[in-house]
Amino acid sequence: YRVRGLPPGPICSPGVASLAAAARPANSPYLYFVSRNDGSHVFSETLAEHNRNVDRWQRQYFRERRAGR
Repeated sequence: YRVRGLPPGPICSPGVASLAAAARPANSPYLYFVSRNDGSHVFSETLAEHNRNVDRWQRQYFRERRAGR
């Protein structure tokens, strides 16, 4: 091993299905996404809509976390 503790092969190599999906993505109107911080995501078509989602799901979430809520 070159680096102690690491395996000799790749870590988390993508599978065939992941590579195929990246090569030929599904048609979708969405260009942006943001995490809801609960394991789900919100998708949006425009930058303005995305920025509103970021404010709602990220800025607000982290403000509340800092405030202890």
